[in-house]
Amino acid sequence: MHNHRLRFLHSLFFLAVGLIVGCSPSASPAVIVERYLEAIADKDVVAAANLSCLTWEEDAYAEASSFETVEVRLEDVSCQVDEGSDEYQLVTCGGEIVANYGGEDQNIPLASREFYVIEEGGAWRMCGYSAP
Repeated sequence: MHNHRLRFLHSLFFLAVGLIVGCSPSASPAVIVERYLEAIADKDVVAAANLSCLTWEEDAYAEASSFETVEVRLEDVSCQVDEGSDEYQLVTCGGEIVANYGGEDQNIPLASREFYVIEEGGAWRMCGYSAP
């Protein structure tokens, strides 16, 4: 009898945890893009890949690695959903990535890019962008 009660309590606990986790909203597509850009600027290849869809992971590694030898910062970045559906969202951003090459800033404006965000594995993931 004690064993059944323990199993019941164990199941009840995991059901409650599942409901709590299941009810917590995932980050919005715009927030995902902002976090992705922060990971790129921080040269955090793992975070950039984790915020990416499976087909974009290699590109995320390459993009984060491309800034490895330069100073990088984000300026005035803010993103918003432009359009989309249940399966994808198009996100546009203002601001820029500033990369310092040997004391000279190179500004990379974000307004000319449109970020493609899809739902994968129960969360929004950055999955590419149109380049200028």
